[in-house]
Order: sequence, then C-alpha cells, then structure tokens
Amino acid sequence: MLSPDQAEVVSLKHPPPDVADGIVSQALLAAPGLRVTLFRFAAGQELSEHTSPTRVLLHVLSGAGDFTLGKETRRLVAGDLLHLPPNLPHAVRAVEELTFLLTQAKPPAAAKRAPAK
Repeated sequence: MLSPDQAEVVSLKHPPPDVADGIVSQALLAAPGLRVTLFRFAAGQELSEHTSPTRVLLHVLSGAGDFTLGKETRRLVAGDLLHLPPNLPHAVRAVEELTFLLTQAKPPAAAKRAPAK
C-alpha cells in the first residue's frame, strides 16, 4: 500500500473490512528490514503460539485481546503498545473485535557483527 521510496499518508481510521468470523491482514509497508501490517480479528479468533525472528511492536487500535507472551497472558486494549523481542513465543485471542498495527523490524546487518572494542 505505501511505497518504501515515497512519503505517503494512510488513514488508520478506516481499518480493513469488517470480519464476521475470521482474520484480515493488510500489508501497509514492506521495505528492507521493515514490515508494517494492519490486522483485524473477529471476536473469538486466535493465532496459536508462534515466534518471529524479528523485533515486533504491536499497537492496539481498537478492541481487546489476550496476548500470551511466553508463559504470561496479558489483556491489551486500545492504546496499548507491546514490544516483543525476537524469538519470544507468543499467541493472541481476540476477546472482542480487535484491530492492531504490527511493525516488524530486522536489525541492520552491522548490528549482527561483533561489538567494537
């Protein structure tokens, strides 16, 4: 939707279409090392436990969901921002219709090198 080479604006006031009983995702930006996706879950929908090799920021725009982070479960609501370090097992269940913005960031190649002395 957004070009990685241009300055653009997208409104988050109009999320993906209503979901009666599923999950809808819409990629907003895909650029080297960065991906931004808008998700909308119908109430009761869930993603089972999984991991991501990237660092993740998840901003809840509307609704509420139970997020399992390792062995702990937290209820997140509109306005909450969640940080997930790489490879942390996590899962989500929408307790009501849930919309969130997910940003995935890969570290730059330079960050993978040994630290300078």
